[in-house]
Amino acid sequence: MQYVDGFVLPVPKENLPAYRRMAQKAGKIWKEHGALAYLECVADDVKPGKLTSFPQSVKLKADETVVFAWIVFKSRAHRDSVNAKVMKDPRLEDMMDPKSMPFDGKRMIYGGFKVMVVA
Repeated sequence: MQYVDGFVLPVPKENLPAYRRMAQKAGKIWKEHGALAYLECVADDVKPGKLTSFPQSVKLKADETVVFAWIVFKSRAHRDSVNAKVMKDPRLEDMMDPKSMPFDGKRMIYGGFKVMVVA
């Protein structure tokens, strides 16, 4: 079964163009190193909940929006192999500096998931 790395993060609305450029570059790099798919989505119909929600999960501020993203791999072993190559890729160096990121990386949520159902 496939394996997915998932991400939820807050992006200041004014930084969306810069974030899009960064995501397009990152997506190319992940796919060049073997990822099956790379998707980045911006909130469109996402409301705060009573107990939990995407906005609450990242402590969303008034001038921010939520980005929901995922990368698809053949398996966890494949993910580990691809990510090891990606992390050594010099084209990512400028994106890894927290000061140059167009979002607050401290409020990003991420993790790896085993695919349970494919319909």
